[in-house]
Amino acid sequence: MTSLLLLAASLVFYWNLVRLGYAVPIPYILDVFCLNNCPADDLNILHTQFPPDNLLNYDKPLRHILGEPDKLDKNRISILVEKSKYRLTLYDSKKPVKSYPVVFGGNPTGDKLKAGDLRTPEGVFRIKDMYPHESWSKFLWLDYPTKQSWRKHVKAKQNGTIGWGDSVGSEVGIHGVPANSDNIIKYRSNWTLGCVSLENKDVEELYQFVQKGTPVEISP
Repeated sequence: MTSLLLLAASLVFYWNLVRLGYAVPIPYILDVFCLNNCPADDLNILHTQFPPDNLLNYDKPLRHILGEPDKLDKNRISILVEKSKYRLTLYDSKKPVKSYPVVFGGNPTGDKLKAGDLRTPEGVFRIKDMYPHESWSKFLWLDYPTKQSWRKHVKAKQNGTIGWGDSVGSEVGIHGVPANSDNIIKYRSNWTLGCVSLENKDVEELYQFVQKGTPVEISP
């Protein structure tokens, strides 16, 4: 009985460490520590076609391009976020359809390695949940940290870039701005803790055309 209680307590303690971003989830361990044919991170790319440098079709409602969202096969939809261009583009069957201006975390250059570094993570993610937000219109919650995110976090600890006591972080998503604050986007003010932010009218439109599971690629 004592052994079972110790095991249960250990599992609860480990689960709390995972939840807080201090321990790698058990299903990720083989991939994170590259014990299972660890793939090259630079091959994890979804999009090869890119829109022109301007904001593609920004003046056109998505409904005029893709039709009504309730009649659309949303499995064809994906998103590319280009940090260097301050741009989010919605894709249909890997073809760019419409771009939106966006901003990022307060430290926009470089990949996210830990909680509190104010960086927006890079890599391929999926929308794990989506819901209205009382302060930022809508929230598209991404599945950060992924196995790839954890690998980069652990490598950064191993090479001394971050401390062993640092957490990988969580709660990264795509959302709007506080009411009447669209100028944050216009003037490229990187104000978030690491999320991608766009104007409320834009996130409200985007919200209708994505779903849980929609792939989101974030590039430097």
